[in-house]
Amino acid sequence: MQAWNDVPAAKLDRPKGIGWVLLFIRVILIIFLISTLFLFHILLSFFGMKNLCQLVVKYACIGSLKIAGLKLKQSGVPMSFAGAVVANHSSWLDIFVLNPTQKIYFVSKSEVKKWPLIGKIANHVGTVFIRRSRIDAIKQKNIFLKRISSGDKLLFFPEGTSTDGMRILPFKSTLFAAFFEEGLPEISWIQPVTLNYIAPETKRADWYGWWADMGFFPSVMMVLSHMKQGEVELVFHDPLYVKEFRNRKELAHASEQAIRNGLLIC
Repeated sequence: MQAWNDVPAAKLDRPKGIGWVLLFIRVILIIFLISTLFLFHILLSFFGMKNLCQLVVKYACIGSLKIAGLKLKQSGVPMSFAGAVVANHSSWLDIFVLNPTQKIYFVSKSEVKKWPLIGKIANHVGTVFIRRSRIDAIKQKNIFLKRISSGDKLLFFPEGTSTDGMRILPFKSTLFAAFFEEGLPEISWIQPVTLNYIAPETKRADWYGWWADMGFFPSVMMVLSHMKQGEVELVFHDPLYVKEFRNRKELAHASEQAIRNGLLIC
């Protein structure tokens, strides 16, 4: 079997004919939607309306998926406990797909905070930025404790990178370690979620995948210029109580197996 690191990036289809028109319309509508709701989000934040802020994020994602034409299906139930949601990372669409289902806050590498526009939006909607170093381990633990104690649910992708959606990579247990710090195991649950992207008819199975050196904008152009979209299914697995696991590796393995079992093609 070919190793994942040896799998070359897929060739991205370029928009053709009416596809350019469709791309233009969808991009304009999505930008208008997100910009308008982001300004509304800022206003609500000013008045401390946190719950309404999350609803704005939710409907921004729902609206964007509607405009793109991607159908969203769900099986299982999102947990009501505080803690974290972990999922396989297949596409730049993952953020739009996971947000509508529940109130969650993404955990992202600190570099994203410096990205033009995207970094500002991510910071404003409550994204948790972390540095993967031992020096920042205590600070990271305190952030997690504060957010989870307040009832927040965090979201991160333990594979550490995005894939073609046709496989699950071994989970990195680093981020799971924070949940074993004093005060967290008793109040934290982890819910594994499998994302299954189903490509449109006539398109290859990994069409929604985004990996290797595939450009972000070329991938966006390819997807949004296609008339008939496919669908994505979210499979919510049973939540895992952190206190019932001995260490981060056991918890990471259990989460990985649950997500792997829910993948349609693996």
